[in-house]
Amino acid sequence: MNTERSSLNSDRRAELVRLVGELRSELHRYCARLMGSVIDGEDVVQDTLVRAFAALQDLEKVPPLRPWLFRIAHNRALDLLRGRAVRMAEPLDTASDVVDSTHSDPVEMLMRQEAVRTAVSRFVELPIPQRSVVILKDVLDESLVEIAALLDLTVDAVKGHLARGRARLREINEQAGPPTNARPPSAAVARYVALFNQRNWEALRALLAEDVKLNQSTHPIRVGAADVSMFFTIYARSETVHLAPAWLEGREVIAVFENGPGAKPSHFMSLEWRDGRITFIRDYRYVSYVAESAELVLA
Repeated sequence: MNTERSSLNSDRRAELVRLVGELRSELHRYCARLMGSVIDGEDVVQDTLVRAFAALQDLEKVPPLRPWLFRIAHNRALDLLRGRAVRMAEPLDTASDVVDSTHSDPVEMLMRQEAVRTAVSRFVELPIPQRSVVILKDVLDESLVEIAALLDLTVDAVKGHLARGRARLREINEQAGPPTNARPPSAAVARYVALFNQRNWEALRALLAEDVKLNQSTHPIRVGAADVSMFFTIYARSETVHLAPAWLEGREVIAVFENGPGAKPSHFMSLEWRDGRITFIRDYRYVSYVAESAELVLA
């Protein structure tokens, strides 16, 4: 019996691993807009996957994995948003007439294009029910029936949230100000970038605190200067990688250009410091989809 259970759990994990590979970027597109942050969105994705793998072994009956993952991600994001006290309630009004056809409707397509182009940070100005429905429908192209099942709503309620959310998003975009102006980098980040672009790996390793940690999303967390120093070995293999100080969502980050300076970085990393030493590195190299929706401003 234990052998059968173990085999079943192994099959479940294999199926979940396969699905995660296909869905991870899609989960991030949802979570980032729900949280209003590509960084916080990836944190939710990581937390979702940890919770999913932990819960999988205890399930007597495995639910359809895709909606199950999205439900875990949705609930985790809501928990975090409640903690920030930014959740907005709204009454369920009479549903507006919203089509859900497989045929391409020009107005429908324009609404979807507007949602896709909208900056991630602006979605937090929508009440959460509207936010969730607009993201699922216009960004991820889910059907009204699928959205209703995921959010535990009626199809008519989904239609109502979608109509109001689209209208409000249009207002938000019309009222949005110009992009944030670039700010100069901190001295610590400027030095790190300069040393990196000079390929001075030993000087960079000397900046690591003894208890430094490295998070690369899909890899186990590395701890300690000796282990984290291997981080630079990965980048040392390429002569074209170039760094630039940048700002993202009010946080100082470092843009990474894999093929030399260019228009758009392939990914980014962030650092935390203590007494002039690096205590934490967050590298998004292996989840480059995070940068796709990032509103990076070069310093």
